[in-house]
Amino acid sequence: MLELVLRSLDDDKAEDIVPISLKGKSAMADHMVVATGRSSRQVSSMAEKLLERLKDATGQSARVEGRETGDWVLIDAGDVIVHLFRPEVREFYQLEKMWLSPGEAAAPAH
Repeated sequence: MLELVLRSLDDDKAEDIVPISLKGKSAMADHMVVATGRSSRQVSSMAEKLLERLKDATGQSARVEGRETGDWVLIDAGDVIVHLFRPEVREFYQLEKMWLSPGEAAAPAH
């Protein structure tokens, strides 16, 4: 599932894609992926395409929040939680800092 998410975001030209392991940190999922789109339109488009690819792969619809505005879209794909942001919104919330362990760097996926 993680590879499908990372491949989809990379195909759709997401920027600064950061996968974060949640193992031992949270029971809600195994991984979180944070990525940026250059505009609300790109964020919404990346979310739509990812939702389609997830449904094709699993036969189930992932839960999604924030798709209408495209500032911050949250996709719950079960084992993987995906956060797609516009740059300013991502900078404001800084989710990576909340979930990375001290000394753990946010390594981009590519």
